[in-house]
Amino acid sequence: MAVNNGSAILECKQQQTSTEKDWWYSHYRQLAHYLGLLCFLLTIAALFQTLCLAQITLVFRSQSTLQEARLKDLTHKLDKLNQSHRLLFSQYPALNQYCPLTNATTNERECRPCLANWTSRGESCYLFSRDRADWISSQYHCMAAGGALVRVNSEEEQIFLWNQAKTLSHGDSYWVGLRSSGADGGWQWSDGSPLDQGPQFWESEPDKGDSRELCARISPGENYRTDWVNSRCSNHLRRICERRQASLQ
Repeated sequence: MAVNNGSAILECKQQQTSTEKDWWYSHYRQLAHYLGLLCFLLTIAALFQTLCLAQITLVFRSQSTLQEARLKDLTHKLDKLNQSHRLLFSQYPALNQYCPLTNATTNERECRPCLANWTSRGESCYLFSRDRADWISSQYHCMAAGGALVRVNSEEEQIFLWNQAKTLSHGDSYWVGLRSSGADGGWQWSDGSPLDQGPQFWESEPDKGDSRELCARISPGENYRTDWVNSRCSNHLRRICERRQASLQ
C-alpha cells in the first residue's frame, strides 16, 4: 500500500512538473510572439522614418536648387540694371543733381523731385536766394536754373511763401514775378498773364496813374494778406524762383 502511494505521489509530481513546463513554454511563446511583433513594428517605423527623411531631403534639395537658380537669375538681372543705371547717369550728368550719390561704396543714391537748396511744395519747387539783384537780373537767374520768378496762384501758395520768407529772410524782401507794364499802370506776371485773373495781397493798392516801371516784392510782415509792396525794379533784393518738380512720367 505504501508502494502504491509513493508511485501516485511520484506521478502527481511528474504531472505537476509537466504542467509547469507547459505553462512556462506557453508564456515564453507568447512573449516571443510579442517581442517579434514589437521588433516588426519598430522596423516598419524605422523604414517609414527613413522614407520621410529621404523625401524631406529630396524636397529640400529641390527647393535649394530652385532658390539657387532664382538667386542666380536675380543677380544677373541686378547686374544688368546696375550697368544700365551707370550708363544712364554717365549719358545724362544732370540726373546727378536730382539723384545725388549718398554712399560711394554701394553706389546708393537718393532721388528727389527738387534740386538741392530748393523747397518742394505741391507740383513746384521754390528757391529762396541769398544773393541780391535787380528784378531783370533776378529773372535771368531763375531762368538759368530752369524756372522763373514765382507766380502766386492761390492764397495757400501766398501763405507758404510768406511763412518761408519770414523764416529765411531775416527781414529782407524777395522779388516775385510781377511788374507793372508801364504807362497804363497795369500789372502782369512774368509769363504775360494779367494780375487781375488771380488773388492779390498788396500792402497798399498801387497807384494806376504811376507811369514808372515798378516790380512787386514780398516783404514779410505781420499779415500775409498785406505782404506785397511795389518797388523800383532797379533795387537789389533777394528773389524767389519757381520751377516744376521733376517727374519720371
